[in-house]
Amino acid sequence: MPAHPPAPRAFAAAAIATTALLGPAAADAHAPGAGAGHSVPWPFEPWLLALLAASLGLYTLGALRLWRHAGLGRGIRLAHAGAFAAGWLAVAIALASPLDPLGERRFSAHMVQHELLMLVAAPLFVVARPLSAWTWALPAPSRRGVGGALRAPGWRRVWGALRSPLGAWLLHAAALWGWHTPALFSLALRDPLVHTLQHASFLGTGLLFWWAVLGSHARARAGVALVSLFTTMVHATVLGALITLSPQPWYPEYAATGAAPGFDALADQQLGGLLMWVPGGLAYLAVGLWLAAHWLGPDEAPGTGLAPAQEPAAPEVRIAGR
Repeated sequence: MPAHPPAPRAFAAAAIATTALLGPAAADAHAPGAGAGHSVPWPFEPWLLALLAASLGLYTLGALRLWRHAGLGRGIRLAHAGAFAAGWLAVAIALASPLDPLGERRFSAHMVQHELLMLVAAPLFVVARPLSAWTWALPAPSRRGVGGALRAPGWRRVWGALRSPLGAWLLHAAALWGWHTPALFSLALRDPLVHTLQHASFLGTGLLFWWAVLGSHARARAGVALVSLFTTMVHATVLGALITLSPQPWYPEYAATGAAPGFDALADQQLGGLLMWVPGGLAYLAVGLWLAAHWLGPDEAPGTGLAPAQEPAAPEVRIAGR
């Protein structure tokens, strides 16, 4: 049985960083004389909570229904379900906890959000087989309709281009660099709709990137997956270094909101850049080393990739045809 990928370790590291950032904020909120401007409330976005609840409920329903047909752990392993739960929790922490409003005040908190979405939630979701579970949550006629739509030539061409190593790499790099330019980042801070689009693009392109790297097809092109990881690590750490070493703040909005005794906007930016530079780079390196060790080992199925729904070899697809 191969070792599990290091994504849960990244989740633990990000959780520690989140706690470190939220701790001072909570202290500020309860400090004597702290004004309303210093409190960090729990956000309430009904649409986001509904999406989180629906994704978790449908995954649970689909997994249970599949296991009832095929047997416990068949088609979707218990490890896949655990990965989904961990990825879901990472998204909830990033977007539905006080970390989200804190990210509008401190750049470093915003970076923790981005790392949770791209380096924790995205690879865990790829491992978790969510499409298989969500498809099984549908009624049988709808399952057959979804399966037919996924096999349509037009969709397969589009999906093939999006999940190709080059396509996924380019989209992920464009999202990472584009949204951290001062103009777009500042726009996202001012406009809630753009802010939502920013986070969605980080998670979406992260899913495509990790699917190209960790998917069931990746072993056939192991060298390409390792090159994608290495080059992404390089350009992401370069961006983190540029942010960290800049002699002046890139994002003027944080000059007022991120100010704290001994922790001005520039120090806040340096901490955020370091989070992208060091832990972020180490996450790509750790996954690359794990993949290299795995692919150089015995020739056995990885058991961690997400098999595309249209692949007929997947056990859940054969059962769905009943």
